Amino acid sequence: QYMLVYFGYTWCPDVCPVEVLVMGHVIEILGTVGEQVQPLFITVDPTRDTVSSLAKYAENFHPRLLALTGREDQVAAAAAAYRVYYGKGEVADSRDDYLIDHTDYMYLMGPNGAFLEVFPHGMRPAEVAQSIGQYL
Repeated sequence: QYMLVYFGYTWCPDVCPVEVLVMGHVIEILGTVGEQVQPLFITVDPTRDTVSSLAKYAENFHPRLLALTGREDQVAAAAAAYRVYYGKGEVADSRDDYLIDHTDYMYLMGPNGAFLEVFPHGMRPAEVAQSIGQYL
């Protein structure tokens, strides 16, 4: 199965929810062939993004969206494998009040796990779907 992967975090106030929404639209645009593509959200904030909070987050975007977390070292290893940068910003009013700067791309991975294409922030769902459609 193909994977459309995005690294982000549920507390993100702007970019992450937009990109995850784009992922869902891409799957819908692909129609039945979109069933070959697994949308996947990997948190870069495992401290705040628990399994249950990620499950609730995912259900707001697409019924097949999988949202993953892990230990700090597991998240770091996954991010490194995709060459994703992320870093915690300054803490504001409380320990849980911070933003995370991170790479903002969607990655298309083939059924064998090989990297196929990267989609930068701002691409329209139709553009992403058209590119993915070439592989299906």
